[in-house]
Amino acid sequence: MSTVTHMDHDADYPEEYLADILKTVKTIAMVGASSDKTKFSYGVLRVLHETGYDMVPVNPRETAPDIRGLPVHKSLHDIDRPVDMVQVFRNSNAAYAVTEEAIEIGAKVVLMQIGVRNDDAARLAEAAGLKVVMNRCPKIELFRPFWKPRLNQAI
Repeated sequence: MSTVTHMDHDADYPEEYLADILKTVKTIAMVGASSDKTKFSYGVLRVLHETGYDMVPVNPRETAPDIRGLPVHKSLHDIDRPVDMVQVFRNSNAAYAVTEEAIEIGAKVVLMQIGVRNDDAARLAEAAGLKVVMNRCPKIELFRPFWKPRLNQAI
C-alpha cells in the first residue's frame, strides 16, 4: 500500500517540502505558457529555463510555434518525454482537468501558480500519489534562502 501525502494547503508549506520538489524535478510542463513577454507566465518560464529546468510550454491557444526557442505543445499528452512537474498557469476551475492529465502522463508534482487553487484537484492528485503545491510561484521559491547553494547567488 502506497503512502499518500496529504498536505495542509491552508498552512505554509514546509521549506523542506518545497525545496525537495524544486531540487528533484527536472522537466516542467507549463500549462498556460504564453509568448507574450508582458505576461507573468513568460517571465516565470524565462527564469526557470535560465535556472536550468527543462521547460515545456503547453497552450492549445498559443499561435507562436515556440517560446524562447522551446516548442509549444497543444496538450500534456503531446509531450514526447517524461514530465516531472506540471505547472498550472490557468484559472482555478481549469486546474482539475489539467490535474487529470498530469496524472495520466505520470507527472510527480502538480504546482498551481499564485492565485490558482482547486482543492478537488489537490485531493485527486494526492490520491494518485502526486505532490501538490497550490497558490505558489516556483520563481519566487527559487529565491528563498534555502536555494542559495543551488543558484550560487546572493539573496
